[in-house]
Amino acid sequence: MLQNIGVPGLILILVIALIIFGPSKLPEIGRAFGTTLKEFKKSTRDLVSDDQEEAGEKAKKKLV
Repeated sequence: MLQNIGVPGLILILVIALIIFGPSKLPEIGRAFGTTLKEFKKSTRDLVSDDQEEAGEKAKKKLV
């Protein structure tokens, strides 16, 4: 769905966001979105590393 937006679609979305929220709120919204995305990536990375550690421990137990 998102791969069909293109540059004109993104520009339209940004203009609508500018009209709705105003220029003073957009940096605040962007900062909140960036923080949320950073926390999501960190949580995902932690979950993947935990799964890999568990898989490594199971492989060690099989060898012993």
